[in-house]
Amino acid sequence: MTDTQTDNITPNQQTCPRCEMSIHADAEFCKHCGAKVGEHRHVPWWHFHRLIYDWTLAWAYKPSASVALFILSFAESIIFPVPPDVLLMPLVLGNRRKWLRYWSICSIASIAGAVAAFLIGWLAWWAVQDFAFKWLGWSGLTEANFDTISLWFEKWNFWIVFLAGFTPLPFKVFNIFAGVFGTGPEVSSPLMFFVMFLTAATVSRSARFFLVSWMMHKFGAKITPFIDRYFNWLALLFGILLVGGFVMVKYIF
Repeated sequence: MTDTQTDNITPNQQTCPRCEMSIHADAEFCKHCGAKVGEHRHVPWWHFHRLIYDWTLAWAYKPSASVALFILSFAESIIFPVPPDVLLMPLVLGNRRKWLRYWSICSIASIAGAVAAFLIGWLAWWAVQDFAFKWLGWSGLTEANFDTISLWFEKWNFWIVFLAGFTPLPFKVFNIFAGVFGTGPEVSSPLMFFVMFLTAATVSRSARFFLVSWMMHKFGAKITPFIDRYFNWLALLFGILLVGGFVMVKYIF
């Protein structure tokens, strides 16, 4: 921030630590970039989903944010519970001119993670399935889902992967199970199945993150305070959409 900008700040204003623009002294969010400023309410330890969200969001205000976005996007396609959109949104808000760059990082990392999850399903699933079913059921890795998703792959392989990549359905689960099913005896050409899987993952994830990046680039800093204020309700809605998505796919397909 320039000396002129500093001189223009009045006693009832403060400077955003991220974009260095002037905002009201009592503001909780920067109206220019959406960054959190000032004091915020304490989050109880049992609000585990909110603590993970805040921890993820904090990376947006660090110099290594782009690296964190890549790692988060990669990990979310395999096991991490928080979608990369949480970090992608404030990064685009902080520097809207780089929205295509952040979209590219997020998309490439997520697709790479999907391939890694596919390889886990192909090469390591039978060695880790007991552990996964016992301890990772919270992520959707259950025996019931394994049987159900295998049937979906048999009938609607491309569209199932596309749906999981674009919606709140647990993308990671479909990636791992795709590696199991796509290299099993039910598939005549594992190579063609992998090409289909990679195409569906690339199209769906690229489209999803492009939409998120474009919306944050277009509509500015008004969305972040809304998410923060109504996070618990949005988390509940996300859970309903997740369960509803499974039910919808079950009855449609």
